[in-house]
Amino acid sequence: DYLIKVKGYSFLQAVETILGHEAIKEPTAYRQKEKTHCELLMPKLSQSHSNVESYLKHRGIHPEIINYCFEKKLLFETEKYCNALFVGYDQNGTPRYGALRSTRSAFKGDLTGSNKHYSFVLSEDRAPKHIHVFESAIDAMSYATLLLLEGKDWKRETFLSLAGVYETKREGVVPMALKRYLEEHDTVTIVHLHLDNDRIGRGAVAGIVSGLQDHYKVLDEPPLHGKDVNDELKIRVGIMREREEKER
Repeated sequence: DYLIKVKGYSFLQAVETILGHEAIKEPTAYRQKEKTHCELLMPKLSQSHSNVESYLKHRGIHPEIINYCFEKKLLFETEKYCNALFVGYDQNGTPRYGALRSTRSAFKGDLTGSNKHYSFVLSEDRAPKHIHVFESAIDAMSYATLLLLEGKDWKRETFLSLAGVYETKREGVVPMALKRYLEEHDTVTIVHLHLDNDRIGRGAVAGIVSGLQDHYKVLDEPPLHGKDVNDELKIRVGIMREREEKER
């Protein structure tokens, strides 16, 4: 309007002038911000762990497994809200991941600064051949309990939590925690998948199998009863009936 009404340009002259100016305008460069490392923000911890211990026992997990996790500093109780805190470490023994689970409600989440490459791992073997993979730390502890109840030495096995899985439409998608663990432990040859009996769990299995099958023997071993491994444990010890899970 300015060029036409004040300068007396025709419409075409005005358009050509504006486009011409835009064409010779110097491009503006934007520098992408560098990603900064975010340290794991650990909450204040409780001197007691009675709430977490009671919560896990009510989910069928054996006291031996619970005490082991407390002793190895894999499991804590937060002072505020009395949440269960499951911690993952890097190879230097530095806490890098924390999963919170309420002992009083359905709340669950990750600590600020959590790096899902380093999830909850239950293992005493520095050079494992087999690895058992789960969606959560509670499922990993549940499977260890099942082995204990069968009279097996659960400490001979390695248990890895993926800190949850998500639905993907791509093949060959290997979760970060599993990929990182395999890269750091080249002794592993067999991967046992114990993911949930639901659409997302089955989809995650398909992605992992297609991503690893050329380099590892991958075994799909979902829970025989219930939605997840903890359900299978609760059914096994009589805390929950299988038909209750089907009706839920």
